[in-house]
Amino acid sequence: MKILVINAGSSSLKFQLIDMENESVIAKGICEEIGGKSGFKYKVPGREDYKISISLPTHAEALKLVLDTLVDEKLGVISSAKEISAVGHRVLHGGEKLSGSVLVTEEVKKTIEECIDLGPLHNPANLKGIIECEKIMDVPQVAVFDTGFHQTMPDYAYMYALPYEYYEKYKIRRYGFHGTSHRFVSARAGELLGNPELNVVTCHLGNGASVSAVKDGKCFDTSMGVTPLEGIMMGTRCGNIDSAIIPYLMKKGEVSTADEIDKMMNKKSGMLGVSGVTSDNQEICKMAAEGNERCILIKKMYCHQLTKLVGGYIAAMGGTDALVFTGGIGENTPEYRSYVCEKLAFLGVKIDEAKNATRGEEIEISTPESTVRVYVIPTNEELVIARDTLEIVNSLK
Repeated sequence: MKILVINAGSSSLKFQLIDMENESVIAKGICEEIGGKSGFKYKVPGREDYKISISLPTHAEALKLVLDTLVDEKLGVISSAKEISAVGHRVLHGGEKLSGSVLVTEEVKKTIEECIDLGPLHNPANLKGIIECEKIMDVPQVAVFDTGFHQTMPDYAYMYALPYEYYEKYKIRRYGFHGTSHRFVSARAGELLGNPELNVVTCHLGNGASVSAVKDGKCFDTSMGVTPLEGIMMGTRCGNIDSAIIPYLMKKGEVSTADEIDKMMNKKSGMLGVSGVTSDNQEICKMAAEGNERCILIKKMYCHQLTKLVGGYIAAMGGTDALVFTGGIGENTPEYRSYVCEKLAFLGVKIDEAKNATRGEEIEISTPESTVRVYVIPTNEELVIARDTLEIVNSLK
């Protein structure tokens, strides 16, 4: 069975075609800058990468381009779109109603729409991707939610100390994100340790970053909140701050509207805000090595915040069996991993620095004497979506 995985963003459409017989990626790519001067990148294992500049006014044109390319005489990998048995969609926010992956129905689409207030940047695009696929593909559509894995959190972990009526009226609570990633790497750690119900702290570190505590194989707590803004500092997001800073800046005339506040915290803060020049961690590390004081500061801030989250989650779970690093930064920045593990040495955490120098590959970096196993595990969110889609499609038979 071949499954198409779609991740429709506000101005992009990422895709992977996966053969579920061996879980191999047949083709993948992205349509970028939809509605503007668009670009299309397409990759097939064993072939030269293909990319073009093209006008893609809407997601509908982008999806048509993807399907046309997959069956193209020269570029294609399948003879007909009928070879695609189902489509799995990444959806950011399912609120409290949609806590697991589901077959898309009219009711499901309605619920995704109702959650737009909670995910205003992503849910509209995610829903658009589903609707466009339904128009041209007569196959089951499955929605897999970023928030789904975290819905096992206890109420004392997901509630905020605000007037309770805001939870009752608006469902303001911690939801968490990067759920498919945390789910994949925690499950993989369980496989490596031969224990699917282990305690593990998972660190998904990329331009967006989150940390999760997984207790007995289920999410116990996570660092992102109602939105992906909360938690550790990120590429352009501020992460945790004193909320009184906002009315203070308003009084100073720096920001005045909700949109300005949102843009400042989500688009102008984090690594970009502190450095003043870039949100790219590789550039930050390079500039820090050259002596840039702000970039040195960013590295110290990032590692300090990450260590506090990891240590706090270990304490909250009463210990952990494993610590996992994943995501673009987590998989490729040995010095951050080294810093965190050094601070956890009092718990018996020990790593092999030679192994820790590995980038982008699955590896255990802890020593045999370490009381906690430490892994680098490349994430595979698309495979999680494909597996859930396959399971739901098979249940329909």
